[in-house]
Amino acid sequence: MIIKMLFISTFLLTSFYGYSQEIKSDSLLKVLKSELARENFYDLKKQKQINLLRYSLLHTNKEDFDIQFDLCSKISDEYHSFKFDSAFVYVKKMVDLSIKYKQKEKLIQSELRLGVTFLNSGFYKEGFDVIENIDTNSLSKAHKTDYLVLRARLNGGIGEYDNDAYFSKLYYKKSENDFKNAEITTPPNDFEKTINLAFLPESQRNKNLTPQFFYNLIIQRKMPEHTVAMVATHISYSYTGQNKILFLALAAINDIRSSTKETLAIFLLAQELFKLNKTSDAYIFMQEAAKNAKFYGARNRAVQIESILPLVASKLIDEKQHEKDKLLIGILIFMIVAVLLFFLLVIYRKQLLKIQANELEIKGKNEELKTVNEKLWESSKIKEELIGLFFKTCSSYIETLDKVKRKTQRNIKLGKYNEADEILNNIRIKQEKEQLYNTLDTVFLTMFPNFIIIFNKLLKPEDQIWPKSGETLNATLRIFALMRLGISDLEIIAKILDYSVSTVYTYQIRIKSKALVPADVFEQKIMEIKFTDNRGFG
Repeated sequence: MIIKMLFISTFLLTSFYGYSQEIKSDSLLKVLKSELARENFYDLKKQKQINLLRYSLLHTNKEDFDIQFDLCSKISDEYHSFKFDSAFVYVKKMVDLSIKYKQKEKLIQSELRLGVTFLNSGFYKEGFDVIENIDTNSLSKAHKTDYLVLRARLNGGIGEYDNDAYFSKLYYKKSENDFKNAEITTPPNDFEKTINLAFLPESQRNKNLTPQFFYNLIIQRKMPEHTVAMVATHISYSYTGQNKILFLALAAINDIRSSTKETLAIFLLAQELFKLNKTSDAYIFMQEAAKNAKFYGARNRAVQIESILPLVASKLIDEKQHEKDKLLIGILIFMIVAVLLFFLLVIYRKQLLKIQANELEIKGKNEELKTVNEKLWESSKIKEELIGLFFKTCSSYIETLDKVKRKTQRNIKLGKYNEADEILNNIRIKQEKEQLYNTLDTVFLTMFPNFIIIFNKLLKPEDQIWPKSGETLNATLRIFALMRLGISDLEIIAKILDYSVSTVYTYQIRIKSKALVPADVFEQKIMEIKFTDNRGFG
């Protein structure tokens, strides 16, 4: 049997190899979420189909068993996995019609369907009551297989519902025996055999029998959506983890498209996702499963969901709280870092301001030092000029005195007293002073060529003082020229210029009173007149 099954699988592998396409469970979960948003569209489509069938049944011949039974069967098929109470109503009508018209085969078919309807809603006792009333000796091969499968599912369902270590095991054993007997009664077809290969031990399984192979096998089979869902759910039991999610997601998608509310796939999918700590998705799908169970009226499924949903919700709340805590911790850390950065910036700013203040102070000191150096240099140059002038003048006067002395002595020795007196009378003190002043003026204007112009800019045009033709400096300009040279003592100025102190003072007061600037500022402006070294000094 295994060799035959492997041969079939090898053939199918070759057939589907060209259609193989890697499908990830995450991509199917995205499709599932998008289909959940369209669930109402599929439900309305289903309801529209049911309404058409109900309308046909309402207007059919009440004496025509075949048409009535066929329509009730179709309506019950539509309601079978959609809504329990409505499915029960139309299956019951099928039973009643079969009894009324004494259709034994149809009655067995209807009772088996009634048993399945009870099974789907968790009415296990009622389901067992139905199958106990069926005469198994008169069952056809197909009906016997359906009977065994129904009883197997009832035993499995009640075992799962009891969830007891002892009794559940007994029910599961009975279920397993019935499934085996059903397989003996009606052997699986080639497709079913290939699907069953997924449950072979890994050591006996062809290495090409991958989840992707079974996925492609289901898709390429072109089965109804509800059948795809059932086959995919069945295969999911042979896998774990992402592979299990792959088939359960496929099943759940097709359950939505077929408006199947009595669905196990989305519930199992939620459980598997919960195990893999994908709590958010698990909660979404568990809520959908709960909604479907309530809509259909599946009491057994509702009980299962009610026992698990609080755990999922609690874990989701814990995860969200954990995320909030992480966010709060992150915000707190950010705030601490921000505060630290703020203080560092404050400290940095203080240090920067201090550095800038120091730089400004240094710059100011440098400017002061530069000014002092300029004044020292200027003072040095002025002193050089004045000392040079002093030695030159003194040398000239000594030479002149020496000549006068010699001439006078010679005339005295010779008794030429009149000529000696004439020599002494020829010494013109006033002219010598004027020559000294002219020399002083020339040297001064050499050092301060712009003195006269700048001096007069401090006065009104009508009060300006300009040297006369042939003059270098007049008395007023000479007083302020001596002040610019650094001689501020009025008595010294008076002696140099052969004036009285009061005369010098009067000159100063008169000019300051006519100045365009205040008196105290006037002297400062005079001292600010730039020294110019036009003679190659420095």
